[in-house]
Amino acid sequence: MNKFINTHIQNKLYLWVVGIILTWFITTFLILPNVNILYTTFFAEGVFSLEPFQKLLSSERAMKSLANSFLLGITLVFTVNIVGIFLVLVTDYFDIKGAKILRLGYFTTMIYGGLILVAGYQFIYGNTGFLTTLLVKIFPNMNPDWFVGYPAVVFVMTFACTTNHIIFLSNAIKSIDYQTVEAAKNMGASPLGILTKIVLPVLQPVLTTLSVLLFATGLGAMSAPLIVGGEDFQTISPMILTFANSMSSRDLAALLAIFLGVSQIVLLYFITRAEKKGFYMSVSKVKTKIVKQKIENKAANFIVHFFGYVLFAIYVLPIAAVIIFSFTDTYSISTGTLSWDHFTLENYAKILTDASAYEPFVISIIYSGLTAIIVVAAMLFVARLIHKYNNKLTTALEYLFHIPWLIPGILMALGLIITFDKPMSIIGNIVLTGTLGLLLIAYVIEKIPFTLRILKAAYYSFDSSLEDAAKNLGAGSFYTFIRVIIPIVLPTTLAILALNFNSLLADYDLTVFLYHPLYQPLGIVIRNNTDPTASIDAKAMNFVYSVILMVISAIVIYFVYGKGSKKKNIL
Repeated sequence: MNKFINTHIQNKLYLWVVGIILTWFITTFLILPNVNILYTTFFAEGVFSLEPFQKLLSSERAMKSLANSFLLGITLVFTVNIVGIFLVLVTDYFDIKGAKILRLGYFTTMIYGGLILVAGYQFIYGNTGFLTTLLVKIFPNMNPDWFVGYPAVVFVMTFACTTNHIIFLSNAIKSIDYQTVEAAKNMGASPLGILTKIVLPVLQPVLTTLSVLLFATGLGAMSAPLIVGGEDFQTISPMILTFANSMSSRDLAALLAIFLGVSQIVLLYFITRAEKKGFYMSVSKVKTKIVKQKIENKAANFIVHFFGYVLFAIYVLPIAAVIIFSFTDTYSISTGTLSWDHFTLENYAKILTDASAYEPFVISIIYSGLTAIIVVAAMLFVARLIHKYNNKLTTALEYLFHIPWLIPGILMALGLIITFDKPMSIIGNIVLTGTLGLLLIAYVIEKIPFTLRILKAAYYSFDSSLEDAAKNLGAGSFYTFIRVIIPIVLPTTLAILALNFNSLLADYDLTVFLYHPLYQPLGIVIRNNTDPTASIDAKAMNFVYSVILMVISAIVIYFVYGKGSKKKNIL
């Protein structure tokens, strides 16, 4: 009896301690920075003021960046959807020769995205790029600075943002009941009529969600406008970075970041509404698998094949160039020429022997590794609490841990900088701004919602009778958790660990606000190396970084989503 009472008291005490720690973390790092940024923006001198709005309206640069962001968001909705739908039709609907090879090319954005993708496109099409150099030799009067501004940003982001289409739209097409297509054919419908009246309506809900996400991506774009936007096409995010670096304009940066946050919440509302409208899919109990359609019209067949392979070249050319030129010397890179005499392994040897080359990689690996371990370990515990104690408190806890999904990373970064740039009693009067720890905290916060959601699903997927059986055999709660539950959710846990680690290796958008100048992570170094004034050696190192990141991404994707995951049913 006494043992039972002691155990009960220990459990209660344990839950109180855990509750206090979680409340402190949520209050300090999820709520306080966001409330503080609102307060410092609109109550700068202790009274409510709309002066930041007046400053924003009178700032030509800020208003132009807002207009550019909206223009980019709207443009991407059209360009990415057109390209994305075409890619999916080529790989999954039409009978196209070499579709499997084309699919591999279109999938390259899964391992080659973000900052390194923009850097790769700049190397091909930039003023000293491989293709531009070649074209200038053929057409001497050609302007070498042609790849800059709004068209360049739209071009890069159009081909960088089709990953979701390849994943989600492909699944939507595969879910079409082929009996509906056959029925339409028997009723005399033309191939174009079947495509527009049977196939595309099925894709409409997914396209609606993807369109909203694309608009949000355009609004918050950072890398592409920063690298290829030039002086005439800067969007909100680069402008926030510029304003945040000056104390006199930090309120403008905060107001623009708040604008991004409000926009993101509104867009999430529209996504939720679109999802509630449901899917226009066949309700047949016995679906027939979709059969690829042969294009009977020879001219149409040629045009689809032609553009399919042109897009394949656009996707593959930058990645192939980066891999090839990573094995060449500075002469080949600077002149954009290839010769067997200039192939070398010197660039790869440098990353093993030169501290300036490997230090950014080591710093990013430490940050990414620590973040992945901390957030997975913490959410493994929190998700278990939510799974075991399903009540109003744990429901509220879950909602609060999803706050980072509602807040753009830039707003969160500014909130952390403004809040912790002075001693705060809630963290023991320590100043965090400018320290190595603040970036780690920001990384952890950013990865919480995704990690919690996946781990919670993993807990709900295992058979709870195993836990009951362990208890009946006399095992304690901790022993059951370690020896019975953890081994079951371990494959999912390791997969999340790998995905979190991989996604932060070359992060730039959040890192640029919070990194320590003496310890520059890889994303910052890659961005600096894309500057036109950067040395050829720096550009060569960018190729090596890109290739290594691609290899790491490919390995992670293989084990998480590819054949490596099938035996373990990871995600």
